[in-house]
Amino acid sequence: MDSGAWEIIHIPDKPAFSPEHQPTLKVYASVIKPKCANTIVRQLCKIAPLEDLRHAKRVRRKILPDHGEPQLTVILCLAPEHNDHSKEMPPDVQKLVGPYELSPFITEVCKYAAVSKEEWEEQCKIWPTSFHPPTYNIDGIGGFSEEDTQSICKFMSVAINLAVSSHKPLVNAAVIVDPSVKRIIATETDQVYPSFPCDMTTSETIPFNGTGESNHCQSIDRVINGSSEIYFNGVLEKLNGSSSAVACLNPWQWSLQPHDADKCSQWHPLRHASIVAIESSAARDRHLFPNSSEGFSLDHSQPSNADSPAKKQKTSSNSPDVQNDSSREAALRDASIEKPYLCTGYDIFLLWEPCTMCAMALVHQRIKRIFYAFPNPTAGGLGSVHRLQGEKSLNHHYAVFRVLLPGHAHNALEIKGLKHATAES
Repeated sequence: MDSGAWEIIHIPDKPAFSPEHQPTLKVYASVIKPKCANTIVRQLCKIAPLEDLRHAKRVRRKILPDHGEPQLTVILCLAPEHNDHSKEMPPDVQKLVGPYELSPFITEVCKYAAVSKEEWEEQCKIWPTSFHPPTYNIDGIGGFSEEDTQSICKFMSVAINLAVSSHKPLVNAAVIVDPSVKRIIATETDQVYPSFPCDMTTSETIPFNGTGESNHCQSIDRVINGSSEIYFNGVLEKLNGSSSAVACLNPWQWSLQPHDADKCSQWHPLRHASIVAIESSAARDRHLFPNSSEGFSLDHSQPSNADSPAKKQKTSSNSPDVQNDSSREAALRDASIEKPYLCTGYDIFLLWEPCTMCAMALVHQRIKRIFYAFPNPTAGGLGSVHRLQGEKSLNHHYAVFRVLLPGHAHNALEIKGLKHATAES
């Protein structure tokens, strides 16, 4: 597989804007005397705090070319967008005008914090701001090695193959992977609509073969080593059909379908691919660790971060290929093996961007990285509609990446993912 035909893009925690087109807000500002700066700033922080502009520096320092002396300008408060009159300043701020000889005027500051150094440099041309690169160290945010790119493309291809390989309606697919050993933990598809045959359940996608491993581990190379052109042409042909059955694209579409409880009792409107994959991962843990009822030795004193080391089974294999049964079964019986804590440290590969429900479920499962191929313009929770990975109130944050397929297939698939979902939602 030529990974050069693929592209992996990091989806940042906040919306990205072109450096020269940063959204701005109007503020009242005034030149102040340097000797009064500390006093004025302390009072302004009490009476007019800039809660939504924490990235903007309150005071701008500029060296005057003629005098060589610094000139200090302070942000007094936010200004109304519809009026440029200084009399609309809050009364407490207006009280500072006379005593400190202020001359309020309206200027602009950037509305959002910069997500890149390039954005920050452009923002400072308008008004100085602070730039804080991500403090967490997640592999991939700064780029991927060729080996990692190859692995990501392979696992994404497994998800694509899973979604389009059958004669059933197109659905979303989820592949949970342990990146430390490049091993698939669970593979699942949507299980929402009772009108579909029941042979799409877990018994097909991730059978327990006595080892707890997915049969798809054996098929990764087979999926990739075929003709790339033939493979992606097949994907295109499948995507040309209806995508109304993709649960995350059309979360309410299930309510319009006939419900026949006799056909399959496991179908449910909440059984999106990510949710079912999480269930399969948990079932795998129960299968491999039947006597681990004593709980987990996890330190709960600190919040969970995406770069926290995962507690997973120990293995000497770094290959995505499956070990032979005898060696694996011996390893699984090793007393030193520890049961994983949820999906800590795992990656998940999805054909479509997950909805907010699925994105939140992956937060609770402590997923480390999420990779998806196509955006979800109707209900996406990781960039298209919402951006859950940037929600500061959550106690866990993962990194999100979009995998662009090879160019000869991507353009048509992109149109399909964006337009067809909207038309059928």
